Amino acid sequence: VQLQASGGGLVQAGGSLRLSCAASGSSIHAMGWFRQAPGKEREFVSAIRWSGWSGGTTYYADSVKGRFTISRDYAKNTVYLQMNDLKPEDTAVYYCASGRPILSTIRTGGGYSAWGQGTQVTVSS
Repeated sequence: VQLQASGGGLVQAGGSLRLSCAASGSSIHAMGWFRQAPGKEREFVSAIRWSGWSGGTTYYADSVKGRFTISRDYAKNTVYLQMNDLKPEDTAVYYCASGRPILSTIRTGGGYSAWGQGTQVTVSS
């Protein structure tokens, strides 16, 4: 599986961005978004595990719950991360990852076999 992340950019606090992660080469079963800010460890942001043709189970970090929404387009094999009410602390490189994580690893990065190249999100105050 190859992942292509896009949609990052510079936005003012309170603004919105939508990240996309397009998968090619194979079907995917789950996708997660992680981020890493300078000098900090990688952290979980959100994930979605497929459920049927159009549904999915979603997961969010507490820090983004209520502001970010993850969704998927099954036909396009693409996952989106809609980010609203962005804050300066959301500034980071965002990475998408796909694979077959189990429930206990979906937030830790375990079980993800493919990672995208990362897209920079910068939120100015």
